[in-house]
Amino acid sequence: MSDTRDPVTGHREEIHWPSLIAAVSSISAVGIAIGLGLPLLSIILEKRGIPSTLIGLNSAMAGVAAMIAAPITTRLAHHFGVAQTMIWAVLLAALGALGFYYAEAFWMWFPLRLVFHGATTTLFILSEFWINAAAPPSRRGLVLGIYATVLSVGFAAGPLLFSIVGSEGVLPFAIGAVAILMAAIPIFIARNESPALDEKPEMHFLRYIFLVPTATAAVFVFGAVEVGGLSLMPVYATRIGFSESQSALLLTVMGIGNMAFQIPLGMLSDKLKDRRTLLGALATVGLAGSLLLPLISHSWIAMAVILLFWGGCVSGLYTIGLSHLGSRLTGSDLAAANAAFVFCYAVGTVAGPQVVGAAIDMGGNAGFAWSIAGFFALYVVLSVARLFFKAARG
Repeated sequence: MSDTRDPVTGHREEIHWPSLIAAVSSISAVGIAIGLGLPLLSIILEKRGIPSTLIGLNSAMAGVAAMIAAPITTRLAHHFGVAQTMIWAVLLAALGALGFYYAEAFWMWFPLRLVFHGATTTLFILSEFWINAAAPPSRRGLVLGIYATVLSVGFAAGPLLFSIVGSEGVLPFAIGAVAILMAAIPIFIARNESPALDEKPEMHFLRYIFLVPTATAAVFVFGAVEVGGLSLMPVYATRIGFSESQSALLLTVMGIGNMAFQIPLGMLSDKLKDRRTLLGALATVGLAGSLLLPLISHSWIAMAVILLFWGGCVSGLYTIGLSHLGSRLTGSDLAAANAAFVFCYAVGTVAGPQVVGAAIDMGGNAGFAWSIAGFFALYVVLSVARLFFKAARG
């Protein structure tokens, strides 16, 4: 172990490296499997002649599964323990990943999606709770920045694996299942360091959504903008005149911004007394970037530069929001709030593509930018309102 000192209290704080490594490496293995699985499953359904609407409906089960799993995860961890619950979730996710290969009937993919994404949601909630609980307060932003960066690399590695192994045979499914199973190794090694949940949360699950609204609203906006923006950016880019390869490169640039900005943003948040100021600033940058898109749509380079910073700011809402959550709560309350945090993300991932898609249909190409700007504007209004409320109470 190594240690730091809290800059406010001067007290020595230990960094629990085995815990952090276990949580970060386990969820990164799951990230690789999800990054591999999402394009793999869509391509296979396409080859089977399943209509796009039904493919989209099946994909949407991921958000439904997350909303179902989030409220019960904390109860399971309280009853069975954090590490043991995570190991069971690893086994269920691995079986679900392999099950897609053997499930011939399309209807079977719906319960499989619920099992797979429900289990991975449990892993995300408990990994983030573990990281938040193990990170020293003075370095929480840095630790969560590292987590977000490593997870982004995992998500990026998945599609790369898919491009190498393809979609034929059992091999890609087996690779995904093995990647998930490997997540159990660091969890098992550090099982005695996993945080205990001896007490039940003080409030009902839904109350935690409103307990730290700056964090839960941030992750809702992140989910909506990330999934809505990423899924429909290629459509928007090709409609305004860019080629398919140029459109794909714009997504790559956003991904680079995502990976590059998380550690610096996390370190910056550690120096701030109130992380809500940074969250408001990130949403303001996101709002400005969204409004600029129609004005610079003629220039691919200008779009790439904007999206580089925009991608970092969007993902920063998740990282800093999670850090803000950890600075406000501890123990079972933090675990329950983390579940509420992931629940809000899932709601965002379901709402985002619907709103952005409808905006494009109703408002043309400009609807893409305006709808995303709307999500950021809602958060900016919330941030300003919270500041006025804080000042009024003071």
